[in-house]
Amino acid sequence: MQVRRLRISARSPAPGGVYSCPVPPPQHFRHRGRMRPALAAWLALSLLAGTGAEDMCGAPATPARSISAPRLSPEERLSPHMPESLHCDACYAIAFQIEEQLRRAEGKVGRKALSESDYVEVLERSCSQGWESYGVQELDGEKRLAGPGLPGQEPMSVMVMGGPWPGRLSKMCHSYVGEQGEAQIYGAHRRGPAALRELLCHGEKGPCTGSKAGGPVPPKALQNEL
Repeated sequence: MQVRRLRISARSPAPGGVYSCPVPPPQHFRHRGRMRPALAAWLALSLLAGTGAEDMCGAPATPARSISAPRLSPEERLSPHMPESLHCDACYAIAFQIEEQLRRAEGKVGRKALSESDYVEVLERSCSQGWESYGVQELDGEKRLAGPGLPGQEPMSVMVMGGPWPGRLSKMCHSYVGEQGEAQIYGAHRRGPAALRELLCHGEKGPCTGSKAGGPVPPKALQNEL
């Protein structure tokens, strides 16, 4: 399982590990062709390193802190199935990938409708892809699936990728195709991304039906189509 760990700091030192204060241009210290002694003090101050220079600048650095990875339960780590709490996020990720793959395939034939054999092949390819760009983040104390097509991703957090997540997404994708049928899924795609999400995620037995938030908010690029 791959874990992306980030370290953030409110203030970074200048190259070489030296914290420097802004130094006014020399003309600010000139008087009748002579350079005031204050200029020498400022130049010396700009070369100081460590907390002394930071304190004199009036902006002490905030210590870097490490962001820990989401804590996963045994089910979340070991089960071959997607945790129920992430089904809605997973459905949106699957709908996004199916939409993208079908759209690209249609673009190669002048945006015309695909033949049955072609869209069946595209759907199979969509579900059998690597899914390596998806993982789990913790947002406001709640674990959420993150990756392409999913909103609410926090850049300054840790995403747990790899492990069982790609296999779970692939398994769910094949399950949706088997339940709904290739023809019905392609027909929904032809009506637009919103129709495809409605079919897969918000139908009578959809994983986003009855959720508190009504499912993840689609990315801005897709919201206009709702």
